[in-house]
Amino acid sequence: MTATVTAAEVSKNFGAYQDAAVRDPVIITKNGRPRTVLMAYEDYVRLSKRDRWVERTVELSEADIQAVEQTRMAAGFEALNAELDPPASGR
Repeated sequence: MTATVTAAEVSKNFGAYQDAAVRDPVIITKNGRPRTVLMAYEDYVRLSKRDRWVERTVELSEADIQAVEQTRMAAGFEALNAELDPPASGR
């Protein structure tokens, strides 16, 4: 079960909270609000691999936009190309 503790509590008994974080994340609060999370390194690595970069479309060049518009799904995924088409009227 995830524990929620104050930063002062963590600083007084850091080792115990490190051990607890290996089992479940520990939410650390400051002024009564969640501020940070102490977690197992393996969990951090797993989550960081899921990280995605996002770029705003207004920042894309015209060439980039054209390249995206011409992109099609790889072989075996052709059925997903319909996702790129505008919705049919009545939908």
